[in-house]
Amino acid sequence: MSRLALCLLVLLARPAWAVERVVSLAPSLSEIVLELGAAELLVGVLDGGERPVALAHLPSVGRYGQLEMESLLKLQPDLVLLWPDSISPAQRQQLVAFGIPLLVTEPRDLSHLAEQFAEIGARLGRGEQGQLLRRRFNERLAELRTRYRRERPLRVFYQIWDKPLYTIGGRQIISDALRLCGAENVFADLALPAPQVGIEAVLQRDPEVILAGSGAQLDGWRRWPGLAAVRRNQLWPVPDKGLERPSFQMLAATEKLCQQLAEAK
Repeated sequence: MSRLALCLLVLLARPAWAVERVVSLAPSLSEIVLELGAAELLVGVLDGGERPVALAHLPSVGRYGQLEMESLLKLQPDLVLLWPDSISPAQRQQLVAFGIPLLVTEPRDLSHLAEQFAEIGARLGRGEQGQLLRRRFNERLAELRTRYRRERPLRVFYQIWDKPLYTIGGRQIISDALRLCGAENVFADLALPAPQVGIEAVLQRDPEVILAGSGAQLDGWRRWPGLAAVRRNQLWPVPDKGLERPSFQMLAATEKLCQQLAEAK
């Protein structure tokens, strides 16, 4: 019998209700487990950037988009936390076929993220903590929404990468963070989470602010002095990369974003 088959037999013998061994397939989901005070349940993670110190010792089950199925099965998880894009559709179907319980999360907005604290908390036996995080998160969202409301939304281009040029679509949670801050993603009409766009499209939509991962990625826009963001010198690095990891820490990152955008002319 192969090692893969043996791991699968042991896995299927575990009670379906017992959540004692959790594998996280997204950095944001790993952070939520930590925020819920359930770090001891994590037995493996899918790598995708620098890990929190508390997770440095855990086995890896691959990298973003490259799940090592045998490594995952050897850990005998009774729950896998899954962000849909973190693995291929074929590997997701494999997990389903193996009978591994999955909790699939992909919050499209900040309110949905708050609900997921409660949902994940309930599955991990941390229901009270999950509800507490949901309440604290929603209360702070309401405060920020009131403080940073604008009569006319600020037009923002959020640049994920420059070569080629990628941005965020309207159903990506960062778009909702922009709305909370009184801003509007100039490509909110696009459905894809991370669509590729052309320079001409950006010029046509004429954002008042351009945000990017680093100053180096912003330098190229200075070739277009007619662009509102260039005229106003509002080419800014993203203030906190935590915006790109939907967990409780995204709240503090969103507040930094709001503070930055409040300085726009």
